[in-house]
Amino acid sequence: MTISVLTPSLLLLCCLAAGAPRAAEKLDRGLVALPTQGGVYVGWRPLADDPTGIAFNVQRRVATRGRFQRLNDGPVTGSTNYVDTTAEAGRSYEYRIEAVVKRREPNLTGTVRVTAGEPRSYVSIPFQGKYRAQMVGIGDLDGDGAYEYVIKQPDFNVDPYQYPGYWKKSEDTYKLEAYKQDGTLLWRHDMGWSIEEGIWYSPYVVYDIDGDGKAEVITKAGEGDPRGPEGRVETGPEYLLVLDGKTGKEKGRTEWLSREGYENYNYYCRNFLAIAYLDGQNPAIIMQRGTYTLIKIAALDAKLNRIWYWEASGDDKRFRGQGAHTLQPADIDGDGRDELVIGSGAIDHDGKAIWCTGLGHPDIMYVADIDPDRPGLEVFYGIEPGRKENAVCLVDAKTGEIIWGYVGQTKHVHGQGLCADIIADVPGMECYAGEKDGSNYWLYSAKGELLSKEKLGNLSPAAAYWDADPHKEIVLGGRIRKYKGESYARIEGEIIAIADVLGDWREEVIASVDGELRIYTSTIPAQTRRACLMRNHLYRLGAAKQSMGYWCPPQEGPR
Repeated sequence: MTISVLTPSLLLLCCLAAGAPRAAEKLDRGLVALPTQGGVYVGWRPLADDPTGIAFNVQRRVATRGRFQRLNDGPVTGSTNYVDTTAEAGRSYEYRIEAVVKRREPNLTGTVRVTAGEPRSYVSIPFQGKYRAQMVGIGDLDGDGAYEYVIKQPDFNVDPYQYPGYWKKSEDTYKLEAYKQDGTLLWRHDMGWSIEEGIWYSPYVVYDIDGDGKAEVITKAGEGDPRGPEGRVETGPEYLLVLDGKTGKEKGRTEWLSREGYENYNYYCRNFLAIAYLDGQNPAIIMQRGTYTLIKIAALDAKLNRIWYWEASGDDKRFRGQGAHTLQPADIDGDGRDELVIGSGAIDHDGKAIWCTGLGHPDIMYVADIDPDRPGLEVFYGIEPGRKENAVCLVDAKTGEIIWGYVGQTKHVHGQGLCADIIADVPGMECYAGEKDGSNYWLYSAKGELLSKEKLGNLSPAAAYWDADPHKEIVLGGRIRKYKGESYARIEGEIIAIADVLGDWREEVIASVDGELRIYTSTIPAQTRRACLMRNHLYRLGAAKQSMGYWCPPQEGPR
């Protein structure tokens, strides 16, 4: 039975104008400086409120002494990066950016320090020990305009599936740790023995839900040590917990979705979190339980009041088992409010079902403007259960209509696939998926043209903007390279997020290595200026949810 609760919060949401602008994060310039073969690369982000005609000067001084001097002969206007070719190897410098607008006082950024010499393409955030991060959440925790990073450690995973090699007893408790970019540890939160060491037990997101300019950390929580004799947590209270982003102290809690109605432990130990603007203006917390059978979803406002509740039962029983390994909020109908694509189905901003394809559980799910010739957004799917047709397909995000699909029997489409514009002379985004046993691989154009049946490295390649052109590069096998082309940076460690968090419009690849978080950023000069990707609504919500479920790169929607 579908249950929709009209609370005062929901009535307020319904009265607000859908087209009103959403408040955006107040970001700084994201200044970064890294040594390159030819000197020092300096990059910074344009801001949403930059006036037309803004120009930039790059200033430098020998570290900690002397006066800053301008490096550029003429103002930088066509991009937001600069290469200092006069930097001497072995010498430390400080850089800052001066923003200049006619008839206004110049505005200066803070400074970054770098030693010229051996090329390096990443910023390092050291941890408190030699452990690795499993996940990372990104947000401005203290309101200074710079992003902080909330990691979950250690990098150990338990899967609820009751099959040898999947579930195993937790070895330790997860800890959430909040770091500034300079390595300062702000706080540590021990999730305790009530949260098993697995992705599906421990969702968390980092986002400013109350509009004070400082992000909160929203996570699942329990109490005490409710583990049974074998180590499973099957009883005890469960909560949604909100932590102050700056201090890590509890700000509020409410009950998590109940375990009732699920057939077994494997099915109720699947938990999700996301942020959605259900009224078009204010962020709401979305919590979900269930993937493979019953699915429950609740939407909460910033004060943790319930806006609505929905479950896959009664008239909406067809949604059972249609969940994905992620949860994507997106404005799929163009009304200015976010809906939820939960897998092979979508839920409206008011908690009512919209459509369900009935294709089953997708291992692959990307919501984006995949085909620019079609209005609105599309969803690319790779469906895990074997099907006679459409296990790999493109769907209209507004209606659930299948636009094109693979005609043929499949066995087990697996991994996270790929959805990105990686081929310059093919319009739109390319879509990739493959069979778990290696019997089939598909690379489609946005129009459904089969471009290749070759394996693209593995079943879960990622993509990011890296070089100076408007097409993405593939992140695969510890390298960033063009599709069938040039290889760029080498990535060490395990990639745990991709997002535009530093420098200009290109994306950073965030990797976990022993004892540190590395934020890899491009040092290739670009001659273009684009808005920060984190200003794109769909992209920002996608970046927020990378710290829960199986992470996948955020996608861009309409600007």
